Amino acid sequence: MKILTTCGMGFGTSLMLLMDIQEIGKKHGIKVEGEALDMSSVKGLPCDAIFGSSEIVKELSDLDVPVIGIKNILDKQEIEEKFLAFVTSQTQE
Repeated sequence: MKILTTCGMGFGTSLMLLMDIQEIGKKHGIKVEGEALDMSSVKGLPCDAIFGSSEIVKELSDLDVPVIGIKNILDKQEIEEKFLAFVTSQTQE
């Protein structure tokens, strides 16, 4: 599964979020490949989903992939719940 994470500059927040998602994936036996990028770089790149802070991802609503906003990127429980909900939605399609 290819996940992109995004923030304003493409490092820091997005890298931390990607590392959390990869850790959660490993915990649940899901291989997560990904990249941490700035907002303009995620557009047009092939991926299964884009994760970022709720404020930032509002600007990406026009993309053809799921865009998942995280209200509190320090809340690993919220990240895990939203990531697993995304994974579940993909297996039901």
